[in-house]
Amino acid sequence: MNVLVIGNGAREHALAWKIARSPRVKNLFAAPGNAGTAKIARNLRISVEDIAALVEAAKANRIDLVMVGPEAPLTRGIVDALGKAGVPAFGPSGAAAEIEGSKVFAKELMRKYGIPTARSAVFDSFEEAVRYIRTQPFPLVVKADGLAAGKGVIIAASQEEALRALSDIMQKKVFGSAGKRVLIEECLVGREASLLAFTDGQTVVPMVPACDYKRVFDGDRGPNTGGMGSYAPSEFFTEDLQREVMESVVKPAVRAMAQEGRPYRGVLYAGLMVTPAGPKVLEFNARFGDPETQAIIPLLRTDLVEIMEAVIEGKLDRLTIEWSNEACVGVVLASGGYPGSYRTGVPIEGLDRVEEGVLVFHAGTALDDHGRTVTSGGRVLTVTATGKTIAEARARAYANAERITFEGCHYRKDIAMIKSPC
Repeated sequence: MNVLVIGNGAREHALAWKIARSPRVKNLFAAPGNAGTAKIARNLRISVEDIAALVEAAKANRIDLVMVGPEAPLTRGIVDALGKAGVPAFGPSGAAAEIEGSKVFAKELMRKYGIPTARSAVFDSFEEAVRYIRTQPFPLVVKADGLAAGKGVIIAASQEEALRALSDIMQKKVFGSAGKRVLIEECLVGREASLLAFTDGQTVVPMVPACDYKRVFDGDRGPNTGGMGSYAPSEFFTEDLQREVMESVVKPAVRAMAQEGRPYRGVLYAGLMVTPAGPKVLEFNARFGDPETQAIIPLLRTDLVEIMEAVIEGKLDRLTIEWSNEACVGVVLASGGYPGSYRTGVPIEGLDRVEEGVLVFHAGTALDDHGRTVTSGGRVLTVTATGKTIAEARARAYANAERITFEGCHYRKDIAMIKSPC
């Protein structure tokens, strides 16, 4: 069969890598892809925002199955558009993807159906939000309602920081239209973890729980990023905790979406804070996480193509999904200046020095006119390694990250340190 992976990040490279291992796949395409996917797939120069062009490319290349990676095309209804064209696609409908596309929608859904989450208030008026902030204890969390590439959440330690974040979002519009409304939440305290699950709208199957690192610097310092690394399984996410999250969060969310007339099929990602009062939802995502996917997918034993088809066809209950009992750690190598401004077109050296068995998933990479791999984004690569333990996987990941160099390269040194917050 012919399969298309939509997206150009390390998440999509990891998904393409796994799909390419299926004996059923004859031809693999990536749109737009990157320098990494170019080695295992045919890259199509189409923006993930161009829904019409992606549908036409799927028809022209006789695509039998599509994996949609990023949230933007999902919230814009690409799965619906492909379906109308007769092309099966893995992912939620546009209506179902609103669980990520609008933090306000997700919060109201959780309130209505009793899914545990932080106390919050919603504002579309800057002045009213200012008045509310001045009455609240700190820290507070200020969130842009819409999609902001994982950067629209600001944890404010003081009133001054909260008001500055509010001004950035609603007045300066640093996240564009995503900041028309804001959500102001209590700051939950505990340990962060992520639980992703496959669902066909009825059956829900959890993946290996993962932990990711949002802040740019060691010790969880600095601004939020799209994610600087991850590991799986999360060492504190016990089987009992997983069952609790499935019963109190994930399954209720899938049932709630069905009751709202938005049946949810694909991957549902629950970003959680495990508090002394139990797990509470920080956010829902409507797709595989990044960088969690880079640590989860190498542990998946079952053919991903079979899972995709079972989800689309509503037959997930007939499939047994198997996982490796190893651990996996992924370290993100970023461009100098990220998550602020950074250079692109910087040559990357050492990719050929990575030891066998260690995976390097490309994100912000491209091939220049001379065929060299160069940087093209903020998060450039995820160096991923497995091992019998988290410590073993971590050691391999960092040993190989050191072999790769490019000007300005930086990465956190505390990914998967057990004492490090995540």
